Amino acid sequence: MTAQREWYEKDYYAVLGVAQDAAPKEITKAYRKLARENHPDAKPGDAAAEERFKEISAAYDVLSDETKRKEYDEVRRLGPMAGGMGGMRFNTGAGDGSIDDLLRMFGGGRGRSGGGVGPRRGSDLEATLGLEFTEAAHGVTTAVHLTSDARCETCSGSGARPGTTAKTCGQCGGRGQVDDNQGFFSFASPCGRCGGTGSIIETPCGVCRGSGIEKRNREVKVRVPAGVADGQRIRLPGKGTPGRNGGPAGDLFIICRVGAHRVFGRDGENLTVKVPITFAEAALGADIQVPTLSGERVTLRVKPGTQSGTRHRVKGRGIETAKHHGDLIVTVDVVVPTDLNDEQRSAVEALASATTDSPRNHLFSGEKS
Repeated sequence: MTAQREWYEKDYYAVLGVAQDAAPKEITKAYRKLARENHPDAKPGDAAAEERFKEISAAYDVLSDETKRKEYDEVRRLGPMAGGMGGMRFNTGAGDGSIDDLLRMFGGGRGRSGGGVGPRRGSDLEATLGLEFTEAAHGVTTAVHLTSDARCETCSGSGARPGTTAKTCGQCGGRGQVDDNQGFFSFASPCGRCGGTGSIIETPCGVCRGSGIEKRNREVKVRVPAGVADGQRIRLPGKGTPGRNGGPAGDLFIICRVGAHRVFGRDGENLTVKVPITFAEAALGADIQVPTLSGERVTLRVKPGTQSGTRHRVKGRGIETAKHHGDLIVTVDVVVPTDLNDEQRSAVEALASATTDSPRNHLFSGEKS
């Protein structure tokens, strides 16, 4: 049983806000709700929310796995007895360390021994990935390059020189610890000869010097989903640093940095674009051509009397994700000519002469005559 200390120190059911007999669907539903509320993208720069998100993820990682959940429940049931009370253990015969065994300890008997230095999870890593605007919008499979601790390729992580193997420690018999028995109690401490690992590497690997880990350049493939936002993090389970003593590897978090586009902007899953139109098109109405991110052009009908700065929606021409298809939001900008030729000037002057109402009359409607 992987009786990790944090398992009996943290109530993962309370973290997710579910009952101990909650069904898997309830656990998943609670996790998704809390993950959305506390995701670093939802609360950028909030350190407390980021820690909360990590705690929620750790709880879900255990409770969503049937095997891990059973082990966790057993560790919680046994309490500190599951991992030994510090370095002290009760000699309870061949029992399993339960309360019943504790009560039987007054009958004497030899003690059971626990493990030495247990499996340790590897560290999480972060890497930054630069993306073009279109790559982030459409999704892409690419790779990140990083230098980090990784499993030694020469010895395949064993720590022993190729052709040799580690041997069981003769002092602790492979348990990783030695016991100092004192009557009903047994005080355990890591084995001084093997360092608590339970094994001795007589001929260490020349590359990693027996650690099983080396620092090297790595290329990690990552699939970026369509619609990823600037600053969004992508989790790659097990791609962090390798674990120790058989522990699982940590995770790799990819931080996406999305570049700007010369034409388009973004508002969630909607794309935005500013399109200039002439005064005549705004006044009389017109069908104008509008660009899309795919390179196609779509026709937008501008109604007569359209005002500068008004927004128009083109359905389904935004960012397409697995769950939703955004729209294209077009903002029209009426362009006032700065250099008129004679014909244009005459036409504008004729319009001015034919215009009898001032657009500013409403500003003076409250004045006394």
